[in-house]
Amino acid sequence: MTTTRLPGTPRLLRALNDRAALELLLERGPLTRARLGELTGLSKVTASQLVERLEERGLVTRVGEQAGGRGPNAQLYAVRPGSAHVVGVDFGAERVVAACADITGAVVGRVEQSTRDTDDPVGVVHSAVALAASSAQVELSTVRRIVLGAPGLVDPASGDITFAFNLPRWHAGLLGALHDDLHIPVVFENDVNLVAMAEARSGAAQGVPDFVLVWVDAGIGLAIVFGGRLHHGSTGAAGEIGWLPMPGAPIPRAASHRAKPAFQQLVGGEAVRALASERGYPDQTAAGGVAAAVADGATGGPMLDELARRLALGVASTCVVLDPPLVVLAGAVGRAGGAALADRVQHEVAAIAPVRPRVVPTGLTEEPILRGALHTALEAVRDEVFDSTTG
Repeated sequence: MTTTRLPGTPRLLRALNDRAALELLLERGPLTRARLGELTGLSKVTASQLVERLEERGLVTRVGEQAGGRGPNAQLYAVRPGSAHVVGVDFGAERVVAACADITGAVVGRVEQSTRDTDDPVGVVHSAVALAASSAQVELSTVRRIVLGAPGLVDPASGDITFAFNLPRWHAGLLGALHDDLHIPVVFENDVNLVAMAEARSGAAQGVPDFVLVWVDAGIGLAIVFGGRLHHGSTGAAGEIGWLPMPGAPIPRAASHRAKPAFQQLVGGEAVRALASERGYPDQTAAGGVAAAVADGATGGPMLDELARRLALGVASTCVVLDPPLVVLAGAVGRAGGAALADRVQHEVAAIAPVRPRVVPTGLTEEPILRGALHTALEAVRDEVFDSTTG
């Protein structure tokens, strides 16, 4: 019997060990060669060779010393922050926010600009990305990926924007135009999907592989995560629950003509603000009215009950199809409602449908779309940079 020897096995093992060491350095901070050996199960000699290899490739650097017992102090090593950078962009109808992060995830530059007086999305994105890199004092050439979140549909096949309700200048072909302009890989992603990625990484869905996130703000949206991965659907429209037909709300038949969909009419920003005002909590924003009702304790209960009943219609419709164990309420209204609103939605869903998802408020407080964009960009770039260490 002839056995076939798999080529490249030592190289593959080196690559796996290098990747494991880099992940440990990111998670646990500066480590000595000996500690890396302990955590990876490698011998002292192999761990030393690994560190030297990563040093030569510019991925780790010495950052200090650790005093020990007898003998010289041990060198401490960390991932070199400047080995790569990413930019996350949150693009809305009124403003664009861009942040630059190094490969460790530290945000080193940020810029915010108005988008009200421009009809040139390429120019606005270019300016925001360039200024974010400049504020971080890094060359644009070190930016390995840009992830851009926007309120719209992204074609899973082409990666291009196909429909953006509040961004009429965004259209098919924009992705290619940005590539040609920036000469950096650019990825579009729906903004609510990016929030779900941030929740999974550092919010209310940590450690939960299957969940849905309901975004309640000026608009209403849904992100679906199964097995830790986003579900986009065949056209990128998975999660557009604003279009769910709802009893008591007119059902538009001109979806392509920017009509206001049925569920949006019940729980969108305008509807929530009107509900809050009717119940004695007038405010310029929907979130402000909800926050006032929450602060009012038991007196604000009836207003929250009604909002929960409306939200539960969409949540229950989603959950009887997907049956997730967890629902996260996010967006300005979801955050303002907090546990008081989430608990009511959970109770109402259980009352009207044969599902029992746990409903919780968002665990994120600041710029979740931007955080999701940075997380998504970093995961991709770390794969590219770390997995290129084979030699």
